[in-house]
Amino acid sequence: MSKKDRHRAFFDITIDGRLAGRIVMELYSDVAPRTCHNFLMLCTGMAGNGKGGDFTKGDGTGGESVYGGMFDDEEFVMKHDEPFVLSMANKGPNTNGSQFFITTAPAPHLNNVHVVFGKVSSCLKCF
Repeated sequence: MSKKDRHRAFFDITIDGRLAGRIVMELYSDVAPRTCHNFLMLCTGMAGNGKGGDFTKGDGTGGESVYGGMFDDEEFVMKHDEPFVLSMANKGPNTNGSQFFITTAPAPHLNNVHVVFGKVSSCLKCF
């Protein structure tokens, strides 16, 4: 898969039931295919219904992958070297599930700890 063929996903943000914007993310499917597949399946509902937050335990420690439980770190090629990087949250090596985050500034301390699997490519009418 080439860069031009990368998948994209989006989140529509609502506040009090009114559309506040859309965040579009480019996924590095060519670099981290399993991580991107997990994210897409959870985002689109193709792996079942999902919701924001920790939907398995409710205390920040839960969140299973579409592979059942946790899955291994895929790569540490991409870096947290700019704002708006999409990355997996984890509890240590090889503990990826469903939790992710978007950086708001360069965060080199996260390199080789959290797998980068995409970036925000546009934010339309956000907030």
